[in-house]
Amino acid sequence: MSNNTNTPDEKGFFEKVKETIENLWDGTKDEAEEIKDKAADAIDNVKQKVTAKKATATHKASAAKTIVAKKASDTAAKAKTVATNVKAKAGTKAKEVTATAKKEATDVKARATTKAKAVTAKAKDAVASTKKTAAAKTTAAKAGAKKVAAAK
Repeated sequence: MSNNTNTPDEKGFFEKVKETIENLWDGTKDEAEEIKDKAADAIDNVKQKVTAKKATATHKASAAKTIVAKKASDTAAKAKTVATNVKAKAGTKAKEVTATAKKEATDVKARATTKAKAVTAKAKDAVASTKKTAAAKTTAAKAGAKKVAAAK
């Protein structure tokens, strides 16, 4: 019979911490990319609306052309302003998400370090205790052997 079991090996504390940090970082990157894509889509939509209004403006009479051109330029200016605002908000949001993820990763790392130090200290205490117990047993065994030897 085999001694191998079908249960998966349990991951250590530091592997779990590492995976958590990687997941946070990947999630942050994904969210930043999504925000960037949404901003680009919003800019494209605004540009399409502006070009559609400009195209209809070119087919009107010359008196109406100046009015439509002015409206189109106003709309284009508004579109640029909206696009700039969307880009700025997306950049700010991406920075906030990245900062949050970095802070969480730092917190997790600090907690992992503290936990590791506590576990190490506990292990050192256990080893020291075991050594003392073994030394005491060895001393007692030597004393018993001396008594037996002296009795002979």
